[in-house]
Amino acid sequence: MARSTIASAALTLVLAFTSGLVLISATAPIARAQPSPDQLRRADSLFAEFTGRDSPGLAVAVVRDGKVVFTKGYGLANLEHQIPITPATVFDVASLSKQFTGLGVAMLVQQGKVALSDDIRKYIPELQLLPQPITVDHLVHHTSGMRDWPGTLTLAGWRYDDVISFDQILTMAYQQKTLNFPPGSEYTYSNTGYNLLAEMVKRVTGTSFRTWTDDHIFRPLGMTHSVFRDDHQLIVPQRALGYSRVGANGPWRGVTNNLTALGSSSLMSSADDMARWLMNFDDARVGGSGPMALMRTRGVLTNGSEIPYAFGISHGTYRSAPTLSHSGSWAAFASFLVQFPQQRAGVVVLANTPSVNASRAAFALADIFVGDALGVAPVALPTTSSPPPLLERAATPPVALAEFAGTYESDELGIAYPVEVRGTQLIVRSRRHGDIPLQHRGRDDFSGALGGLRSVQFHRDGSGRVVGFAVTIDERSRNIRFVKHQ
Repeated sequence: MARSTIASAALTLVLAFTSGLVLISATAPIARAQPSPDQLRRADSLFAEFTGRDSPGLAVAVVRDGKVVFTKGYGLANLEHQIPITPATVFDVASLSKQFTGLGVAMLVQQGKVALSDDIRKYIPELQLLPQPITVDHLVHHTSGMRDWPGTLTLAGWRYDDVISFDQILTMAYQQKTLNFPPGSEYTYSNTGYNLLAEMVKRVTGTSFRTWTDDHIFRPLGMTHSVFRDDHQLIVPQRALGYSRVGANGPWRGVTNNLTALGSSSLMSSADDMARWLMNFDDARVGGSGPMALMRTRGVLTNGSEIPYAFGISHGTYRSAPTLSHSGSWAAFASFLVQFPQQRAGVVVLANTPSVNASRAAFALADIFVGDALGVAPVALPTTSSPPPLLERAATPPVALAEFAGTYESDELGIAYPVEVRGTQLIVRSRRHGDIPLQHRGRDDFSGALGGLRSVQFHRDGSGRVVGFAVTIDERSRNIRFVKHQ
């Protein structure tokens, strides 16, 4: 190889665009292995439905023993312009973002700049309304009791296609006065917790979260197409758009993505880049062995029980082999990453449509390219479980609905809802979501069609007057209180 070529491969050349484009670097080429023709055929057959010219699709990468053994794109990154997906196509990887936040926290812990036992208010005093201390450890392991913003934003009148900024998410967190549960007593997934961790990294390091991750994770690892999108108008080269389908076989529709939820989401990355990240689990090239080991540390509840979740990754098994994995979904994007520590192997699937079952695709690829090193194949691939439906209750006698009418306000969410009686129905009026009828489920218990109003429990004072209600959206956002204007 010519000396100039060697120098070019060894030297990172950073081109910073004044318009805010993603940083592009020339890095040493990644090691690759040649898959067998049978492996290629079997992999292609998995995604045959996404090989046409009218469908979104996915990009995949498989690594093993420090080499990329398979990487390929299927379908289109942009339907309007017929741009095909390649391994360099950039996707919104959604909650796969959390493991990079986890590594950032682990690095700061090793440097002595942060302690897992620290009260988060040490770094973010705006959380002064919290009723109990929440530690960095609680946030990392989803045991804080902080409410999850996707649900609370909906209840506050937002739509998912609105511009949802990082500052808006933080402002909502700062107004939280009560928790889902005492910190440390339960595991319940909370995106809000990882947003607070990203803000902590910013304040501790004195630089933006995007800049810090660029400088300390992405650029050193050669992840040249990866960036935390901290501005919803940021131009990201080679970015795929998200698409969903109307009905099983209906037309494709573009899905708006105006989210900047740093720390929990909003990482833009490619299959090529995520392959480099998968190999970092084995060689700890970025972060070092200490922080990468800390990233694997499971959470422990106050009752002493251990949970599978660590620093943005979850422990599990597949075909008797230990795994580290995480999934992601947002704005029609679906992603899944699984690493097999004992086999020094991993798979990532990034899709721009929910029509792709990313976790099943990842394990199917593992069977093809890592199966010889795994245990006995399962009868069926694992699937992502969904929450059980609400149990229907027995019919209840009619109530005097007039006593529930009024205006109810949440200072935590900064919104008020008028509630009125129309005929035999109680109606919640929403400027953003329209009129929402409430179904009576018990004496003071109602539910609405809007997910944010799944459970509405009215409260009374000592004299029996209705003085407010509490909303439980799901297990991630419970008992949000509204006070009735008197």
